[in-house]
Amino acid sequence: MEISNGSVLLASPNLATASSALRSNTISTIASGETYVLSLANFDGKYAAMSSGSSLNSSTRNAGNNKNTTCPIYLYSKQTLQREQTLPGHEISSTFMRSVVSMAGSGRPVLVSSGKDGSVRVWDERSGGYGIQMTDLSKSRAFLSFDVSLDGYTVAAGTELHGDDASVLYWDPRQPAAPLRTHSSTHSDDITAVHFSPSTPGVLLTASSDGLISLSNPEETDEDEAVVNVGNWGCSVSQAGWLPDGSRIWCASDMETFSTWSEELDLLQSHDIRGPCLHSGPRTWVTDYLITASPSSPSSDSSLDVFVGSNEGDIALLSNSDLSTPQSSAQWSLHKLWSTGHEGVVRSLLWDEKDQVLVTGGEDGKICVWPGLSQGGLGGRGVVVEDESAMDVDSDLSNKRSRSRDMDWDAEDVDANGKNGKRLKR
Repeated sequence: MEISNGSVLLASPNLATASSALRSNTISTIASGETYVLSLANFDGKYAAMSSGSSLNSSTRNAGNNKNTTCPIYLYSKQTLQREQTLPGHEISSTFMRSVVSMAGSGRPVLVSSGKDGSVRVWDERSGGYGIQMTDLSKSRAFLSFDVSLDGYTVAAGTELHGDDASVLYWDPRQPAAPLRTHSSTHSDDITAVHFSPSTPGVLLTASSDGLISLSNPEETDEDEAVVNVGNWGCSVSQAGWLPDGSRIWCASDMETFSTWSEELDLLQSHDIRGPCLHSGPRTWVTDYLITASPSSPSSDSSLDVFVGSNEGDIALLSNSDLSTPQSSAQWSLHKLWSTGHEGVVRSLLWDEKDQVLVTGGEDGKICVWPGLSQGGLGGRGVVVEDESAMDVDSDLSNKRSRSRDMDWDAEDVDANGKNGKRLKR
């Protein structure tokens, strides 16, 4: 299918702009250079932030079962955004992090992370170390992505390409020393996304730099029978996830293209997300890159919210009224702009549905908490509703600003100062 780059972008009737963050903080590390905020999670009344630099807290690095690490995880108070605790992260580099409601019957939220040290760790903030560590002792594998099943009794993780193999490993977290099974023929390059279906037990979505999107049965021991459906986008897939209905799928590529797929993994739409532009007198929006998409919607009329950014550090929320119809020319809508919080690329984003705020992390090492869409409560401060009467639409790609980042990130690109010059594959 041909990629669409002429989509229309219109301003929402309630388009709002947040010109300042509610609160912000900057990660401080041992490194004298820049530190990036690679991942964010909403965890047990705190915000967790995964960084690319070494921790200033040497006692934390040497505590308990932890060796020296390069990418610590910081826990921040939601109310003040002051740092409350530091978790050590992983030895080589941390790659992904998320919070889950429960793990193996724990009955309480837990924070989980993966790393290029070959482990998936479940953190115990009370001890300051990991309580569970899932590994494959027979091989050294760098994990790039993972997910936990809805019941909390299965963990799946995707590896980077090692030799000729890129694998999906499955564990029962109650027996973490060795995986239950390994699927090594699903993908032939880095596995960048792993997501259990939110609506159908026994279905796992994976995506890879080999351009393939796959649906598999994680309970199938026969690897040849495990794969249910496969779609081929023909470009390196950097992100993927489920749409809110739990059947259709969205994907993003390293080339800033965005696509949607049916439950049989038929390609429905493919867009250059940089295509739609908006000009409104002094108000101009031009997308430079896609940050992520979220089914946990801060907009009221969209099945999926697409967060995009500019090289200057501004953020916009877009939606499309029809992501299901093949080759649909439905217009994109601009709902909200957040500006002047970051300097440079925004690498991580979290929508806090309970508190109705947006949390972002960038290459400037800053974490910002922003007002949401509503003008009441937390959403009221610094929010200006735009007058759309003067808005013009521009879908011409010729005026694109040049981008300053590369989409591929690798451990070798982390220098002694903790700075990595390439984009993390999430």
